[in-house]
Amino acid sequence: MAETIHSGGCQCGAVRFQARGDDFLSSICHCRMCQKQTGGYFGAFATFKDDKVAWTRGEVSYFVSSSIAKRGFCKGCGTPLTYEWHGDGISLAIGAFDNPNLVAPNKQLDVAARIKSFDTLHELPVVEEAADFKEQQASLKNHQHPDHDTNTWPEE
Repeated sequence: MAETIHSGGCQCGAVRFQARGDDFLSSICHCRMCQKQTGGYFGAFATFKDDKVAWTRGEVSYFVSSSIAKRGFCKGCGTPLTYEWHGDGISLAIGAFDNPNLVAPNKQLDVAARIKSFDTLHELPVVEEAADFKEQQASLKNHQHPDHDTNTWPEE
């Protein structure tokens, strides 16, 4: 039986990866370092064993965020891609996967550091898209890499 291949990459397409199999851990982490790395409420990562991850395009750049970990990102567009520590595993950013639903988190870490408004996000009003926003979206030229592997990027 063939292993599932989960592909993904950065926003500009300069860095791409494949993670093989369905034996991974997936979580969101509320620690301050994850908040700072992503610029969001938390970091969301799916962790695969080192030998299950292959970089298929480009190279990851790193920031050593602590004495035990480094954070990978695309130097071209800044997309956060990894959290890596001294162990057997590469934590890949869930939002960087082409199909993030297949690696959805199943637990939360460091909830003591959770940003307080996180608990009420689901209560925020939903704003329907205005017609002019839909027109604007339809006419824009998107430079983001599509959610699938490509032989070359940008496409010509």
